[in-house]
Amino acid sequence: MLTITALPAFNDNYIWLLQDSATQQCAAVDPGDAKPVLQWLKDNPGWQLTDILITHHHHDHTGGIGTLKQATGARVHGPGQETIDGVDHPLADLQQLQVLDRTFTVYHVPGHTLGHIVYYLPGEQPLLFSGDTLFLAGCGRLFEGTPAQMYHSLQRLAALPATTLVYCTHEYSLSNLKFAAAVEPDNTAVSARLEKVATLREQGHISLPSTLADELATNPFLRCNEQQVVTSAARESGQLPVGPVEVFAAIRAWKDRF
Repeated sequence: MLTITALPAFNDNYIWLLQDSATQQCAAVDPGDAKPVLQWLKDNPGWQLTDILITHHHHDHTGGIGTLKQATGARVHGPGQETIDGVDHPLADLQQLQVLDRTFTVYHVPGHTLGHIVYYLPGEQPLLFSGDTLFLAGCGRLFEGTPAQMYHSLQRLAALPATTLVYCTHEYSLSNLKFAAAVEPDNTAVSARLEKVATLREQGHISLPSTLADELATNPFLRCNEQQVVTSAARESGQLPVGPVEVFAAIRAWKDRF
């Protein structure tokens, strides 16, 4: 069984540390800063960092690679379609990846960046390390991809089992849920979740992981066929969207200025 620890970094990043207690080996997901990982290893003697999993090239996800490789000898896996210093093992869509004696599936999900990948671990409790593609109640900005690319990427993730735990890399949950409430003011699941997350954050707790079931119920970017989302998209864009991709484009542009 894997233990997963959130190591805070920068203002709102999380580095996910996957730990296998049977072997005392661990893997880090998107270590933008080496210091939190090195501190954890110092505080937990006997553990070995064997692998680093990278979702995309942005520095707040890759900045710790060099220092961690030098300190631990960890092997670095990352998107084959992006140029990232220190990646030993470039990955492609639907490739199988062996880490900590477990088999992850890689999904190429362009949108936030063109080469962005995520890591999915099936099982009784499936796990998804979604980087900056799927957030709690949100999705990443379109820095490189198109609305159509991001919409279809999110649809691929939405098709995973509803029980999947979603580990994204930013604590954007409160602001995302406030936006979701603006898009769907009548969605009681959104309002209940907003209240819950607000309480967690006030108490200093993190809001993650999410579940895919909760995302399907509250994330407007996964709900582009819902009538209230369509209506809100039309109001904000000034024209009736034709199909879910146009709905997505309208609410993503709205979120950028929200």
